[in-house]
Amino acid sequence: MKPTVHLVDGSLYVCRAWFAQAPDVYDANGEPAHAVHGFARFLLDLLERTRPTHIAVAFDESLTTSFRHAIYPEYKAHRPPTPPDLLRQFEDCKALARTLGITVMTDRSYEADDLIGSALDRLRHVGFRGVIVSADKDFGQLIGNDDEQWDPSRGHRWNHAGVKARLGVAPAQVADFLALTGDAVDNIPGVPRIGPKTASILLQHFGTLDALLERVDEVALLRAHGAVGASMRLREHAQLARLSRALATIALDAPVPTDAEAYRRHVVELATLEALLDRLCFGPLTCARARALATT
Repeated sequence: MKPTVHLVDGSLYVCRAWFAQAPDVYDANGEPAHAVHGFARFLLDLLERTRPTHIAVAFDESLTTSFRHAIYPEYKAHRPPTPPDLLRQFEDCKALARTLGITVMTDRSYEADDLIGSALDRLRHVGFRGVIVSADKDFGQLIGNDDEQWDPSRGHRWNHAGVKARLGVAPAQVADFLALTGDAVDNIPGVPRIGPKTASILLQHFGTLDALLERVDEVALLRAHGAVGASMRLREHAQLARLSRALATIALDAPVPTDAEAYRRHVVELATLEALLDRLCFGPLTCARARALATT
C-alpha cells in the first residue's frame, strides 16, 4: 500500500464557511470569526476521520496576480474583490492549520490548484498516492490510478474511473474538456455553444483537443446533433480553445517543497495552540477536539 498525502483546497472550505453561516461569532477583538469557526469544524473533522501522516492545505493568495492573468487579463475578472473581513479570516484559517501541525501552501503567482498539483507530482515520484480534498471539477485532471478526490462535507468520493463517470471524459482529457466548455466560475471562455455533452462526444471520438482541431473538418461528418455548427465554431474559435486550455491546465511547476518530510504533520506547540484558541474564542467542544488532536 502506498503512503497517502491529503492535499486540501483550503480556499474552497473557508469560502463555504463564510457563506454558510451568519457572522454571529466573534474573536477576542470583537471581529467576526464565523468563517474561521466553520473552517475549524471542517478541518478537525478531517483530521479525526483520516489521522493523516502527511497533509497540506493550499490557499489562494490573490485573485489578481496569478500567472493566468498575464495570459488572459479577463481571467476571474467578474469576481468582486475579496471583502477585507474575509481576507482577515483567511489569515486566521492559515494560522489555525499551521498551529495544528499542517503544512500551508500559498503563492501569489500560482493558485491553490497549482500548488496541490505540483505537490502531488513531486510526491508521486517518491511513492505517494494523493487524496485531493475538494469539490472542484478541475482537479479531475490530476487523478491517477491510485489517487482519489474527496469532498467530505458533502460525502462525495471518487477515483480515476469516477472522473469519467462525472464528466464523461478521462482525467487526461479534463483540461481539453474545459477548453471546449469553458468555466463560468473562473471566466474561462471556451468555445461558444459547446456544452459538456458535445465536448464529451468530441473528445471520445478524437481523443485530444489538438487532434480535434487538426481534423476539424471531420466533425461535420459525425452522427451527432449540431455537428455541422460545432465544426464551424471550432474552426472559427480554435485559438480561443487553445487559450482556454492554457487557463484550465493545472500547473505542475509551482514552488512547493520537494521533500516528503515537508508534508508530514508536525508536532503541535501546545502553548501556541492554546493562545490561538483563546484569541479566536472557540467553544469548549472545539477546544477539546483541537487539544485531543494536538496530542495524537
